[in-house]
Amino acid sequence: MTINVAHIAKLANLPLKDEEIPLFEKQLSSVLTYINQLKNLNTENVAETSQTTGLENVSRTDETTPCLSQEDALSNTKNKKNDMFLVKGVLHSE
Repeated sequence: MTINVAHIAKLANLPLKDEEIPLFEKQLSSVLTYINQLKNLNTENVAETSQTTGLENVSRTDETTPCLSQEDALSNTKNKKNDMFLVKGVLHSE
């Protein structure tokens, strides 16, 4: 089986030296040969599985905490405009 390793490396944005190409071609060919062997397995009575450990994602519900009112949040600022903090521009100078 011939594999265009240089083309695959280009698609994957992997810089390869010319002397590395034969090595990777041999390794990739070996992997693909092994994968082709899996086609011969009888999986007719094997149930589909998404994972094998039995672990489940555990997440908590989001909880809100009391927060400041807009008036309280702006009470100590020197610069505000239209009930918002007024700050210097980040992407351009004002």
